Amino acid sequence: MSSVLFVLTGADHWTLNDGTAHPTGFWAEELAAPHRVFSQAGFDITIATPGGVAPTVDSVSLTAESNGDQDQADAVASYLAAIDETLRIPARLEDVVPTSYDVIFYPGGHGPMEDLAVDETSGRLLTSALDSGTQVAVLCHAPAALLPARREDGSWPFAGYRMTGFSNAEETQAGLADKAPWLLEDRLVELGADYTAAEAWSVHTVHDRNLHTGQNPASSEQLAREILETL
Repeated sequence: MSSVLFVLTGADHWTLNDGTAHPTGFWAEELAAPHRVFSQAGFDITIATPGGVAPTVDSVSLTAESNGDQDQADAVASYLAAIDETLRIPARLEDVVPTSYDVIFYPGGHGPMEDLAVDETSGRLLTSALDSGTQVAVLCHAPAALLPARREDGSWPFAGYRMTGFSNAEETQAGLADKAPWLLEDRLVELGADYTAAEAWSVHTVHDRNLHTGQNPASSEQLAREILETL
């Protein structure tokens, strides 16, 4: 049976540049939509977080405004409720063997900007997965998890890869760019990513070798389906 590992942030806040804690976590649709796609395709699914802490869903991601309408918001909330037992007791990221999975998928939300962006264990896992040919997917703010990945010589394993992620324009429209200690698009470009972005909030996915990236929540389902096509 094919298998997928979802790696979720364990953070419930993002520390802004004035030192205040912005409440956040993982973005609901970015887990629910891909999880449903892989589940319907018969994949064995594991969820892991740093330290095995129960992940926090960003409450904003459950609103009607964030999901298009109340029916969609209710559907996402219902799906998360259906997998709540798994969410409450995730695996420890530190215990994960990346080569045990066909796909490693990182949903976003601002949470990864707080913890996964500096998590060396996650960085080593992503490097190992990339080198082994495992399909690696990072969505929206989750490309922040790529930042701490390093090879033994100190180089960034994702340099030169085509990718996308939450854009500066989207962060500005979301009202957090001026408060952010750093912006994801900027950091990816600085490290050597071949970054592209589409119009803000539009569906946009980029695939380069075994790295799959999605720009924003709207790209969630398409990203998962394109990975299935690759497999």
